[in-house]
Amino acid sequence: MKARLVLMSAIALAVGAPATGAFANKANDTLVYASDSEPENVSPYHNNLREGVIIARHVFDTLVYRNPDTGKYEPQLATKWTWVDPTTLDLTIRKGVVFHNGDPLTADDVAFTLNYVVSAEAKVVTKQNTDWIKSAEKTGEDQVRIHLVGPFPAAIEYLAGPVPIYPEKYFKSVGLTGFSKAPIGSGPYRVTKVDPGKGVSMEKNANYWKDSPQGQPSIGKLVFRVIPDAETRMAELMTGGVDWIWRVPQDQATQLKTAPNISVLSAETMRVGFLQFDTLGRSEKSTPFKDQRVRQAIAYAIDRKAMLDNLVGGGARIMNSACFIDQFGCTDKDVPTYAYDPAKAKKLLADAGYPNGFTTEIVAYREREYAEAVIGYLAAVGIKANLNYLKYAAMRTLIREGKAPIAFQTWGSFSVLDASAFTGVYFKGSADDMTGDKEVGAALNDADTSVDVDKRLKLYQSALKTIAEKSYLFPLFSYPANYAYTSELSFTAQPDELPRFYAARWK
Repeated sequence: MKARLVLMSAIALAVGAPATGAFANKANDTLVYASDSEPENVSPYHNNLREGVIIARHVFDTLVYRNPDTGKYEPQLATKWTWVDPTTLDLTIRKGVVFHNGDPLTADDVAFTLNYVVSAEAKVVTKQNTDWIKSAEKTGEDQVRIHLVGPFPAAIEYLAGPVPIYPEKYFKSVGLTGFSKAPIGSGPYRVTKVDPGKGVSMEKNANYWKDSPQGQPSIGKLVFRVIPDAETRMAELMTGGVDWIWRVPQDQATQLKTAPNISVLSAETMRVGFLQFDTLGRSEKSTPFKDQRVRQAIAYAIDRKAMLDNLVGGGARIMNSACFIDQFGCTDKDVPTYAYDPAKAKKLLADAGYPNGFTTEIVAYREREYAEAVIGYLAAVGIKANLNYLKYAAMRTLIREGKAPIAFQTWGSFSVLDASAFTGVYFKGSADDMTGDKEVGAALNDADTSVDVDKRLKLYQSALKTIAEKSYLFPLFSYPANYAYTSELSFTAQPDELPRFYAARWK
């Protein structure tokens, strides 16, 4: 009700506002976009929040570019690449590219970056993105050789995504702390200000290399604002304080379609929402989740279709495997599924020794209404789950310290179209693995590294089947993205959940 009143008041205010004043950011050539979460670090290797990934894609270039329209890999900082053997990859580095501080990008920068991110010193947040790299070496003026830990067929996909290139000289001079305050890349925008708790300002890179497959940026300045409250974000959009928002709840997106001078776009993304259980029982409140029947009971207790119909919308789909269904290797073939069946959930709880349920805790960091819906379903079968709603980094710390019995998580796989970017993160023994099943981890490791396509698919299928059978992780649904933005903006959404503001234009 509060959200509806705020929205209707904002619409009324927008209707009465002068057209030239409500959308002044076009006149200033400044696109202001807002989201609810703040990246813990603008260094892309030290952040795994989507807001940080978006900033990184505008500030840093990668070696390879995956065309979002065709899916084909195109040269970016590397003009060509050649597999010497399954564990050796040679790249030719593009000449004539300069970093934002004027330093030329060289093969030394590429080798430095790849060696740094696999070092213990780097403390990369999502090791899955880089732990396939053993080392890199400069083999010629514009030549770099990457040595892989083992065969990794998805290497090019990762080089086109979460593996950007840093300037060696500048990074060494300022260190990670200095780099997080004033990052330097070679991308279409350069950071002009990092304002902790408030946002990040960027401006068009006037010296961006002309042949980039991303094209030349059109909009002069980008400003990312952190606005935690959804109603405030909507009001700011309606009154011209911001130009673009996302994660708009479905009912509010429907209402916004009636607002003047606002465009609304809905699309499914690669992000998947899921429940992760501490099956290791590392805390007292985690003890019930050591029992497979309890985990299965929770799966039967949740009406995912009702959540899709009443809360999520936007073309989202129910997911049954621990990955996004369109990723290579992701399959729900022969994977057990859990239809909504509260009676069966209660029986499983009773069989496990909890006929009257129990009390536990669930941690979450976004879409609070989704987490609260889950809590309601659990209450209906006797499980009282207290919500601990946190910022992402704080939630991740609790998970890694064994203090989160249930985690309501989401994962967008860094937009990597390979199951290794999802399933392995949670089941290959990393700090995010709440299960410790060595057989599943071994199967995924073999799947990630096999050059035999059929073998990869069979290994993923086997691992995903076991994960579902034991209900280690309960997938809920893919996430839609409801975008709302000024009609003065020409914007196109992609399923990889990466808004490409460098490709956006004012009308």
